[in-house]
Amino acid sequence: MATRKTTKKPNTSKEELLGFYREMLLIRRFEEKAGQLYGMGLIGGFCHLYIGQEAVVVGLEAAAKEGDKRVTSYRDHGHMLACGMDPKGVMAELTGREGGYSKGKGGSMHMFSKEKHFYGGHGIVGAQVPIGAGLAFSDKYKGNDNVTFAYFGDGAANQGQVYETYNMAELWDLPVVFVIENNQYAMGTSVQRSTKSPSLWERGAAYGIEGEEVDGMDVLAVKEAGEKAVAHCRAGKGPYILEIKTYRYRGHSMSDPAKYRTREEVQKMREERDAIEHVRELILTGKHASEDDLKAIDKDIKAIVNEAAEFSKESPEPALEELYTDIYAEPATQEA
Repeated sequence: MATRKTTKKPNTSKEELLGFYREMLLIRRFEEKAGQLYGMGLIGGFCHLYIGQEAVVVGLEAAAKEGDKRVTSYRDHGHMLACGMDPKGVMAELTGREGGYSKGKGGSMHMFSKEKHFYGGHGIVGAQVPIGAGLAFSDKYKGNDNVTFAYFGDGAANQGQVYETYNMAELWDLPVVFVIENNQYAMGTSVQRSTKSPSLWERGAAYGIEGEEVDGMDVLAVKEAGEKAVAHCRAGKGPYILEIKTYRYRGHSMSDPAKYRTREEVQKMREERDAIEHVRELILTGKHASEDDLKAIDKDIKAIVNEAAEFSKESPEPALEELYTDIYAEPATQEA
């Protein structure tokens, strides 16, 4: 993985740095708590944690505006929190409770928020990519300047439907940012073993799609690349690809022992490349806040997460008749 650039002074403010720190820490603490609840048997089924990748969604959300859309895969809790969804509703959905975003019927992998323009985590590998293009087509058809972020991983980057979507998106100049969250290991196979071409974003060149590689452990670099990508899309120039090189600290899911990599490798990433620690260092060296200030933020975040966990335990399970709701969509009214 590329090392951080240290020669360039960060173009940011105290408020932005503290905001990034708080948002990434919320995702980290939320996911740690979700892991605990899973271990206690309160979360069932699959549960894919986002620990280590927090800078990707936080950086890109900083480049988004109201009306922009996002769709992703099953490693989706971080995306929900970054776009402003309530931690209580997210955690309650994880525990299958009535207070969850999908009324307890979707679980970890299937949550949606029309209000926050979050169009779900999707369990079929790569399936969200054409959905993202469809969302972008809707905005192009309506004539607004909204952009869709379609997130997928390095494993999904080998799916055929991704390239069918690239072709359509470039043909129709769709305002979609294809975000490849390259965490190096897909479902458990390193990208070196599974992928012949080392640069995933460059595959878009076959369709005339511009893009770039980004250091996903540096939230400021992600934000900068995100701003460039959305400006490209809003200008009507079609899609853009961001291959964001990141790293997940946990296994593919909670059931994955991750024996395909060494503990030393993971520890080295944690110690030398952690995205939250990077922002923490910038805050402290820039004297934007003290150690005590940051401890207070952590305490506040833990309180929010604990409140979400308690809500998820106390919220009732969905009633039996709830099984028969939300099966068919209501007929859409024709806009004037």
